[in-house]
Amino acid sequence: MALEQITMPRLGESVTEGTLSKWLVSVGDKVNKYEPIAEVMTDKVNAEIPSSFTGVITELVAEEGETLAVGKVICTMDVQDGNKPAAEVKKEVTEKVKVAELKKEDGTNKTRYSPAVLRLSQEHNIDLERVNGTGAGGRITRKDILQLIESGNVSAEKETVPSPEAPVQVNREVQPIVEAKASLHVSAQAGDIEIPVTGVRKAIVSNMLKSKQEIPHAWMMVEVDVTNLVNYRNTVKDEFKKKEGFNLTFFAFFIKAVAQALKEFPQINSVWAGDKIIQKKDINLSIAVATDDALFVPVIKAADEKTVKGIAREIVDLAKKVRSGKLTIDEMTGGTFTVNNTGSFGSVQSMGIINYPQAAILQVETIVKRPVIINNMIAVRDMVNLCLSLDHRILDGLICGRFLARVKEILENTSEETTKIY
Repeated sequence: MALEQITMPRLGESVTEGTLSKWLVSVGDKVNKYEPIAEVMTDKVNAEIPSSFTGVITELVAEEGETLAVGKVICTMDVQDGNKPAAEVKKEVTEKVKVAELKKEDGTNKTRYSPAVLRLSQEHNIDLERVNGTGAGGRITRKDILQLIESGNVSAEKETVPSPEAPVQVNREVQPIVEAKASLHVSAQAGDIEIPVTGVRKAIVSNMLKSKQEIPHAWMMVEVDVTNLVNYRNTVKDEFKKKEGFNLTFFAFFIKAVAQALKEFPQINSVWAGDKIIQKKDINLSIAVATDDALFVPVIKAADEKTVKGIAREIVDLAKKVRSGKLTIDEMTGGTFTVNNTGSFGSVQSMGIINYPQAAILQVETIVKRPVIINNMIAVRDMVNLCLSLDHRILDGLICGRFLARVKEILENTSEETTKIY
């Protein structure tokens, strides 16, 4: 055998780990190079991991639902068997697996524990030597440990993983300890609904915590009169939809204005790199797109070079790909500044968490009609708040204030004469 290892790939800049959500292959399967072998989730993308070799899967090291750091081994392959008939190879590998499992059962080969199993056992003081695993060859799985924790049977005596049908037996001597531990955690009551934290949600949590813990956030807001923009867009939207086949949204105009202002204030278009600040040449705008249970941030590349129509098309196309699960890794990477359309669900003021390692994020709130004073007279105008969260390590209030003032100026002067759609 010539074994090769396949590891967790880096699925984007600043991405340090991924959650293996689903295996697409089994032990003994013959796989060609570049064929997908697993689905993985991060806070930035859902993607398929391609095989780095042509060969036969000999071991699935990682478990479904397990989160692994970039570079960690997820499976092994026998590349020498890549030219053998698939049926012959599968038979050989199956026999090898059976032998390995028998050795484990005989105690001649110590069970291997995944990082997730080790972490859970340490957090809950579980002696893994006393746990009967349900995996291949008696291997202890993450599911075994979770069932054990839920049962409350975490005594130092002989541990068994209860079956769903069997009544749970708890050692009376350790019952007070179990109850004391339970009191330290939030538990569901009768009528409550428990919602498992998925891999995507875990990845979002990890990235948001990193952003809040490492970045000193500051915040500012400007109020913008977009009456001219609203009138202009409403005048042309029907003809545009009929001609192009998709909607001309207000958000496309905001993206265009931000891209133009970033070109004039390149300091804002920067990222944090530990011991230095990198001012990016390309203006690639990340936009937030939500699904029912997750948030993705695809990127509009070279936004400053695109027309309003081009930006509007990309917004529609990227949103469709997110919701159909067809977004590629390339479409999720390279962002230099994030614009979040919080106004789409009626928000009028919010503080965004910066998309690490970018320097800032702009929240575009909902457009509302409000009475304002113009030439000492009250007028009803279309108004919107722009809320900027900034990394105070990279940016100061002065440059951000000037940037926001420029975005405001561009938007307030948007009209048929100043802003071309094509």
